[in-house]
Amino acid sequence: MPEIYWDGKLYNEQHHFVSDYGADVLQWLDAKEGENILDVGCGTGDLAAKIQEAGATVLGVDASAEMVELAKQTYPSISFEQKDATQLDYSREFDAVFSNATFHWIENQRGLLRGIYKSLKHGGRLVAEFGGKGNIKSIVDAIEAAAKQLHLEHRVISNFWFFPSISHYATLLESAGFETEQMWLFDRPTKLVGEDGMLKWINQFAQHAFVNLNEDEAKAVTDLAVSMLKPNHFKDGEWTADYKRLRIKAIKK
Repeated sequence: MPEIYWDGKLYNEQHHFVSDYGADVLQWLDAKEGENILDVGCGTGDLAAKIQEAGATVLGVDASAEMVELAKQTYPSISFEQKDATQLDYSREFDAVFSNATFHWIENQRGLLRGIYKSLKHGGRLVAEFGGKGNIKSIVDAIEAAAKQLHLEHRVISNFWFFPSISHYATLLESAGFETEQMWLFDRPTKLVGEDGMLKWINQFAQHAFVNLNEDEAKAVTDLAVSMLKPNHFKDGEWTADYKRLRIKAIKK
């Protein structure tokens, strides 16, 4: 996973849509009273709290110490741990593993799925949603075009996300021992908050693209990319990001 600083307060204020949209995925999870459920990439804990409302016992894990600390403060009745999702060390403890908007940050998918498989009881389920093939293509293209125009293309990184196709991820699940029950790739245009919504989105979610640039260079690329995106993605005072999500449900057989 790229080294990214997650500002929990800003995340809640500016990018709360992540957990808002994630609530829809909970229908596929269908948590039951008494179940033990692991939330991988729990962020600020909002969805873990919704799972708990169903009567389940929840453990939330996230790589970000800032996110975990905020989750603990906000939901003291839920257990949260800082943990790398590729280093899960649980053994047949959970009835289900849930994840929202996390898997696309993880390069080591085989390590991720291996740990999840080991964490689940026999017959346990994995329900997750994350960026799929074609996700935020317009934003990535704009960053690349802006970098090229400023002669910085060789120092900008734009391929650090993992946005798989249905066939690719089905193969990964099968190789990890899972049986795929449902899989859905769909467009989900996503509104960004405020006139500076796209700027803040890039600064939060695409910051790794600019690790090889100085502050002035990163700002120049970002500002130019935003101006390139504006004609097609800023309408009636609102920005829209071209999200494309992959939702999965798989069973440990």
